[in-house]
Amino acid sequence: MTTKLIKFLVVPAVALSLSACGINSVPTAEENAKAKWADVESTYQRRADLIPNLVETVKGFAAQESEVLTKVTEARAKATSIQVNPGDLNNAGAMQNYTMAQDGLSQALSGMRVVVEKYPDLKSNQNYLALQSQLEGTENRINVARRDYNESVRQYNTTIRTFPDIIGAKIIHGAEPMEPFASTTEGADEAPEVSF
Repeated sequence: MTTKLIKFLVVPAVALSLSACGINSVPTAEENAKAKWADVESTYQRRADLIPNLVETVKGFAAQESEVLTKVTEARAKATSIQVNPGDLNNAGAMQNYTMAQDGLSQALSGMRVVVEKYPDLKSNQNYLALQSQLEGTENRINVARRDYNESVRQYNTTIRTFPDIIGAKIIHGAEPMEPFASTTEGADEAPEVSF
């Protein structure tokens, strides 16, 4: 009878100790971070898909500012040419290149917004207003997706560095910390000047 009781107590104890050492929590946190990264890429893709339509609409109304629109098109091409795979999430260089390309596109879009301010008749066009609204919504989605990704990376990195999950993270999974998304737009810490 004591052998059965020992087996009855040992099996749950072993299961509990394995579950407490990162066997499941490490891959769960890693997959969550990868899914959040896919959301970041998806929102950037949405923006990249909208830009050609926006550029074509604006071209009809602002031919005199074609240089700005060309810069937007070129920045979009550069931003969509750089890809980060889930395997690159712990590669600081790859993440920095991706961020710089996306920031370049954001800067080009800012230049296009100046065109809109200089030529108020663009604002009266319903197609432009609809696309501008979608682009603004996409920028908000990008911000939310980046924030969610950074939170999931924080959770993953915390999981693989804290006891008892560090046991499974190092011994079983060989887990490495992931890189959070860091925006490196120059001058982002300074308020923009507005003059009329």
